[in-house]
Amino acid sequence: MVNLYDTLSSIMQISTGSNMLNFGYWDENTLDPYQAQIRLCRIIGQMAELESAQNVLDVGSGFSEPAIIWRSEFPKIRIICSNINSNQLKFAKGLIQNRAYPFTESSTNERQIDLVNCTSSSIPFSTKFFDRIIALESAQHFKPLDRFVKESRRVLKDKGLLVITLPVVSQSLKPEIFKLGILSFTWSSQHYEFDSVRKILTTNDFDVLKSDYIGSKVFVPLADYYHKNREFLKSKIQTIYPSYVEKILYISMQKMKEVSERGMIDYILLKCAAK
Repeated sequence: MVNLYDTLSSIMQISTGSNMLNFGYWDENTLDPYQAQIRLCRIIGQMAELESAQNVLDVGSGFSEPAIIWRSEFPKIRIICSNINSNQLKFAKGLIQNRAYPFTESSTNERQIDLVNCTSSSIPFSTKFFDRIIALESAQHFKPLDRFVKESRRVLKDKGLLVITLPVVSQSLKPEIFKLGILSFTWSSQHYEFDSVRKILTTNDFDVLKSDYIGSKVFVPLADYYHKNREFLKSKIQTIYPSYVEKILYISMQKMKEVSERGMIDYILLKCAAK
């Protein structure tokens, strides 16, 4: 998975003009992928109730762009960005320093952003350290998911919040998953069904407070944007990747739209409370 993201994450950066690695949330006012990504980050910040948080863990943090957004809007929180990919963490360190969000406490005692290289199933913090944990479009790569959920419960305070966003599949899609082209690789760890995710959460002492299906605001508008702007995006992508990569990506986008419209994939926002 690390090698995959080192190879392909530039496609997302080139296509969106940002350093976020999520599909975004699209509404009638969204003009481009970056706006959609910012919108999704803000929805997650609201769902996680970051305005009242202190210590936040962002698991699978990518280049830490979402954490930078959250801290800019909620400057009193401390965010720990955990990532198995050390190359992404090095890039994130440069981003954070360039945005003037220091790694040490400031003179006003504002909290900080820290970067930690670890897996989702072995979080190097003490029991009940965090009051919020976020996994923004990363949990589909956690294998097995129950180890992440169990570890999250360990480091999360009682009544603390766990917010997860991830694509999910219906049982009927599983035989077709490898027909999704490049998407089948970027979604290669696990293909979780919602019912199995809910069971894992409740088995590990979480109450599911809210579950929103937003696939219609994610997959279809993203694919439509790519189709409408393909020539422009193709020219940018082909500055780094061979033409066949863009072709596979385009076909994958159209397949993603098709299976979304058929109800075979969806995207969920989950807000859970530790018992």
